[in-house]
Amino acid sequence: MLLSNSTEEPGANLSRNHTDPFGRNEEVAKIEIGVLSLTFVAAVLGNVSVLLATHRKPSRVHLFMKHLSLADLVVAFFQVLPQLCWEVTFRFYGPDFLCRIVKHLQVLGMFASAYMMVMMTLDRYIAICHPLQTLQRPAQRAYVMIGGTWAGSLALSAPQYFIFSLSEVSPGSAVYDCWGHFVEPWGLRAYITWMTAGIFVVPVAALVFCYGFICRTIWKNLKCKTQRKSVEAVAEATGAGILGPCSVSSVSTLSRAKLRTVKMTFVIVLAYVLCWAPFFTVQMWSVWDHTFSWDDSESTAVTLSALLASLNSCCNPWIYMLFGGRLLSDCAGSLPCCSRLGGRFTRRHSDCSLRRTTLLSRLQGPRLSEPLALRGSLEVPPVS
Repeated sequence: MLLSNSTEEPGANLSRNHTDPFGRNEEVAKIEIGVLSLTFVAAVLGNVSVLLATHRKPSRVHLFMKHLSLADLVVAFFQVLPQLCWEVTFRFYGPDFLCRIVKHLQVLGMFASAYMMVMMTLDRYIAICHPLQTLQRPAQRAYVMIGGTWAGSLALSAPQYFIFSLSEVSPGSAVYDCWGHFVEPWGLRAYITWMTAGIFVVPVAALVFCYGFICRTIWKNLKCKTQRKSVEAVAEATGAGILGPCSVSSVSTLSRAKLRTVKMTFVIVLAYVLCWAPFFTVQMWSVWDHTFSWDDSESTAVTLSALLASLNSCCNPWIYMLFGGRLLSDCAGSLPCCSRLGGRFTRRHSDCSLRRTTLLSRLQGPRLSEPLALRGSLEVPPVS
């Protein structure tokens, strides 16, 4: 696949050249063509829909969502689509510079997608664990994080230009393919290990670190809310206002919107790990285990891990829609043919929200029998 010398995994090509370098399992190829076709269509439609729905959203979360969708589109067009074409033609038909560019963009999309998730989670970590820092030019920091991710991904994927080229699959065969050349005997092992560490191990370690602190902060916040409820109960029983550290509505209180975005990013990270862990496991197994046989596992572990990895590019849009209920309506409203329908839905949603808010305010309004001290017990008096 993307880390391979051509259309197959590293090592598979080497074993095929000694037996039948021009043959392949046609039944497995048909299955791969079908799955890759559906994956490509779903990834393009889903990520384009997210871009249409969020192109006017000013929040930092939507900004990261847009760039993560762009990274997934790079994966779809320069990883899934070339793999699909190679499964159809079996060989790369194109000039040498196109081979190098495609191999570069394949890895660029992987780096950008992985580290854009890290930056998105880091932004949630700052918003949850260090809320005061979100008041200090948050938009500028978000653009710096996103720009640094794209620049770093370009730099880290640049060696692909020097590793891959249009070459003969075996000397004297007169059959050319987009092939990688590695220093024997350690070059291929170092390459696979570097890709696994840079694209999977390091990002996952950073994500686990951030989510560890996020979960700790959320637990402390829930504990503080529990204490605040007990303080309110005592204040209501005694008829006196009690002002404590947990009874003040401050920037440390987590909103439902923050918790929802944390859940969304967590599911995105979980989908990334589930999709890519089998692929990188098989890759590392192939280069570090000398008893590994590509011919025995080609129809099972190798094929399934490669197809599962390609599914990640179309998972994120559905996760966005799951946690953002109005994403589909926003996407429809951005289209000229559906703008009228989207406007009706938005007005209806706004009217329903207004009715719910009015009814809630009537039901939860301050009772006349409440002590005045209790009504103001959760507010900080203005400074004169």
